[in-house]
Amino acid sequence: MRLDIRISLCHPQPMEPLLAQLRAAAEPTRLRLLALCARGAFCVSELCAILGQSQPRLSRHLKLLVEAGLLERLPEGANVYVQLAPEADLARQILARLPEDDPTIAADRRASARIAAERAREASEAFRRDGADWDEMRALGLPAAAIEAALLRLLPERLDRLADIGTGTGRLLEVTAPRARAVLGLDASRDMLALARARLAERGIGNASVRLADMYRLPLPDAGFDAATLQMVLHYAEDPAAALAEAARLLRPGGLLLVIDLAPHGRGELLAGMAHLWPGFDDAGMAGWLGAAGCAPLPATTLPGPDGLQVRIWPARRLAVPLAALSESTLTL
Repeated sequence: MRLDIRISLCHPQPMEPLLAQLRAAAEPTRLRLLALCARGAFCVSELCAILGQSQPRLSRHLKLLVEAGLLERLPEGANVYVQLAPEADLARQILARLPEDDPTIAADRRASARIAAERAREASEAFRRDGADWDEMRALGLPAAAIEAALLRLLPERLDRLADIGTGTGRLLEVTAPRARAVLGLDASRDMLALARARLAERGIGNASVRLADMYRLPLPDAGFDAATLQMVLHYAEDPAAALAEAARLLRPGGLLLVIDLAPHGRGELLAGMAHLWPGFDDAGMAGWLGAAGCAPLPATTLPGPDGLQVRIWPARRLAVPLAALSESTLTL
């Protein structure tokens, strides 16, 4: 495997971190690891199976790549997943020069596809065995294609980072990935994340990743995203106001929050049979929660569904100064 790399002397990174990244990447096994982790997140045992190497040896390679900032670790219960770090631009430049027909890389890609298929099979079997209906859009007969099209119309053509809170099987990551440099799915269910990882790996969506997280305590810094979505999540929330406030916290000033959920309905069986905590949401209540979260509500969109159900999309912009602070400053004038 031969690689021709030309690095500009005008590279904006400081010299020592750049050299550390180059040294970390300049080894065949570590280059294979970078190529694999650019396609999705893998745990160490999966990488051992794909590369046919021992765990101690592979762990040393992974440690070097993580310390250089090329990979990031994502602890999830007893497992630790690794994936390409969001800011690993140098790794992406190197990987872009890898020949597509390299036999070693192609073999790794085929092995990783088998791993992804096995993940999907195991996760699907777990859901069937436990009787969980994970595809709520399909279960309710909602117009998924129309909802996705309406959501895309509200998003800018290009984004830096988007967070999908309660990502489920990762379908929204697949839909929004072409619009963003990076998309991140967050969910409290490990089974859901297994399905999402399988979906992303199967489709080769390299700029999408998923992470285990509680929507009330997201393990992410303030103001790191251009957009955030909550699709069919809020009706399961015991405290929707707190969930929206946490989602808004992730947004940069001017960032877009999109809430997709049901309008008020009289379908009592959804509360009993599907564990919904809320029988839909009205515009006034949603506007109040969004305002309290420091967002300015925008006009909502309605999409009709079956048997009297309606889906609403409530967009809102993150304010640089919260509405409450603006009101207080007005009172003091």
